[in-house]
Amino acid sequence: MLWYFTPGARTVTNQVVARFLDGRVVKGKTLDMDPSRPSFHLRSALHPPIEVQLAELKALFFVKDLSGDPERVDAMELSAEDSRARGAQPIEVEFEDGERVVGLTVRYPPVRPYFYVLPADERSNNIRILVNKAAVVRMGRPSAAA
Repeated sequence: MLWYFTPGARTVTNQVVARFLDGRVVKGKTLDMDPSRPSFHLRSALHPPIEVQLAELKALFFVKDLSGDPERVDAMELSAEDSRARGAQPIEVEFEDGERVVGLTVRYPPVRPYFYVLPADERSNNIRILVNKAAVVRMGRPSAAA
């Protein structure tokens, strides 16, 4: 496995939770995630490094902590005081497995196959979520933002 670095570029390590279309979940770190490329590399403490194809993902969750808090339930309503909303559009996404995400996106409706959503709950463990449009069964404006 090779890690590619661009000379002079700033390297950013992201903690991510990869949720695959087939139900698999892999937690780890990535240095080379770019939604304009078809794949990236994921290093995990439990598994050898793997190459992940974006088309195989339901979503990629960029997180603050890989452990998270399984007991915590994120708020599903956008706050009127949320400064992140400036220039963003509210969105609700429902995946094939029934999971729902409410948050903000730059463009609605999204035009690319992969798009980012900032979670509605600013205290969420999720920093941002890269959504695979192919895994979405319903997408629209959240009812609370209507």
